[in-house]
Amino acid sequence: REDLWVRGGCILDPEKLFFEERRVADQQRDCGGCILAPGFIDVQINGGFGVDFSQASEDVGSGIALVARRILSHGVTSFCPTLVTSPLEVYHKVLPQIPVKSGGPHGAGVLGVHLEGPFISREKRGAHPEAHLRSFEADAFQDVLATYGGLDNVRIVTLAPELDHSHEVIRALTALGICVSLGHSVADLGTAEKAVQSGATFITHLFNAMLPFHHRDPGIVGLLTSDRLPAGRRIFYGMIADGIHTNPAALRIAHRAHPKGLVLVTDAVPALGLGNGRHTLGQQEVEVDGLTAYVAGTSTLSGSIAPMDTCVRHFLQATGCSVECALEAASLHPAQLLGLEKRKGTLDFGADADFVVLDDSLHVRATYISGELVWQAEEARP
Repeated sequence: REDLWVRGGCILDPEKLFFEERRVADQQRDCGGCILAPGFIDVQINGGFGVDFSQASEDVGSGIALVARRILSHGVTSFCPTLVTSPLEVYHKVLPQIPVKSGGPHGAGVLGVHLEGPFISREKRGAHPEAHLRSFEADAFQDVLATYGGLDNVRIVTLAPELDHSHEVIRALTALGICVSLGHSVADLGTAEKAVQSGATFITHLFNAMLPFHHRDPGIVGLLTSDRLPAGRRIFYGMIADGIHTNPAALRIAHRAHPKGLVLVTDAVPALGLGNGRHTLGQQEVEVDGLTAYVAGTSTLSGSIAPMDTCVRHFLQATGCSVECALEAASLHPAQLLGLEKRKGTLDFGADADFVVLDDSLHVRATYISGELVWQAEEARP
């Protein structure tokens, strides 16, 4: 029970190895009593280390590669590069340059792009530039295709379900295997429930950029305890557990109401890892002061500068949940959201050998992808 067996990038059933192949391990590694956990999956990250995924350039791939490499030290083995509301030419130029890609020594794997906007509410646009927001035209799905220029590399789309024609768009996207998330929205609970009945499965950063909970109409937040969801359908919801975006009491309320749906996201902006000063997020300028990022000149929060391992530790401390619970919110739950739970977010037999080695305080000591060591803390090196 204390061993994890790996071969060919996958986790093995040791019984079959012993009894059918009569083999023992070729190599053994002593993890020194540390915790072994599935690699973290970040389904909402806008950039980091000076790279802005929502900026068009001739070489988007090198920026993706830089972030993919740097997040290994935070235990992230797979991620969804996220684009905020942008002009059409940005989508058309950037999206073809972000293919799905397996992880390895070069960096974390790319699971597909998360498109957050531009089909969102003006009132709850947050840090999204108003000039580039859109509503759906009469031929709604064709409008979506024209806006993004194609959906080949897309894994998640965040939209506001109260927009006209949104339900036909949700049905069309989910038919293509794309996860639809509800966010940046003034939808009431009834509208949100209809969106889930049409196929939506995720809520983008719960509590942020949506109507506040009200006892007579709890809005999108009410989906956590709704009794009008399709049978067998689990709703997932993202939370930015950076100590800034959500009060610890709100984190506890959400977790206690629906623990199995909670997905930790960083919503990290290009300023991640850079410190105080002015940075970008798509078409906007962002000002970082301490642990907080604002749209420059305003008090509007603009994403987070906390990496995933920090979010896991804060979530554990704020909720008092078990260590397993905190780790699953960053691994198993995002994998389940994307339908990848047979391969990612688990240490079950047959899964990809993407895992992290953590000390008891959940600081990352080493990161492995496909059973290969891809990052190690300096003091852990021989």
